[in-house]
Amino acid sequence: MAVKARHRLLATARDLFYAEGIRAVGLERLLAESGVGRASFYRHFGSKDDLVAAMLDDYDSEYRTWLRERVAELGNEPLAVFDAVAERAESTHFRGCAFINTMAEIADPADPVHARAAAHKSAVTDYIAELLSRHAGAERAKSMASTWMLLLDGAVVVASYQQVLHPFAEAKSIAAAGLTDLRTPKSGSSGNGVQVRA
Repeated sequence: MAVKARHRLLATARDLFYAEGIRAVGLERLLAESGVGRASFYRHFGSKDDLVAAMLDDYDSEYRTWLRERVAELGNEPLAVFDAVAERAESTHFRGCAFINTMAEIADPADPVHARAAAHKSAVTDYIAELLSRHAGAERAKSMASTWMLLLDGAVVVASYQQVLHPFAEAKSIAAAGLTDLRTPKSGSSGNGVQVRA
């Protein structure tokens, strides 16, 4: 039962925080919506902040596992990242990226909650770099991954406030152009001003 109570709290927190924001949802609302009593809550979490941190940790793990698996199903090519995220946006009540939303609400980089959300973004960027490393050296893949993350986050934000999906296709198109340049070097260059070693 204790495990079920913790699970209900985490699931309720994820849904409410994503729909309404972390600061807008108080502890009483969380308890009422989850059906978990106050004493049970404090057996699992020392505070609402502890619940927020645990929820982000769980979601981070779940999201990155999903992304890796879905990209593999789509052919395991780097550009599939854009398709996977677009699919997820289309199949959910999309309100943007939960981690971007969290950092917007809790703007202090020193706050542990903000730090968790930022760490998620770094981990996803590392995964994109891993995919790109099949087409470029480690340093170039890392640099491109940062650019792709910028494109992906931009697409997520625009798709969220416009409630449309085309930003993902546009971001993918820009990323594809860079990837094409990378795959077809000319005159000793990658096409992006980066020298290719023999």
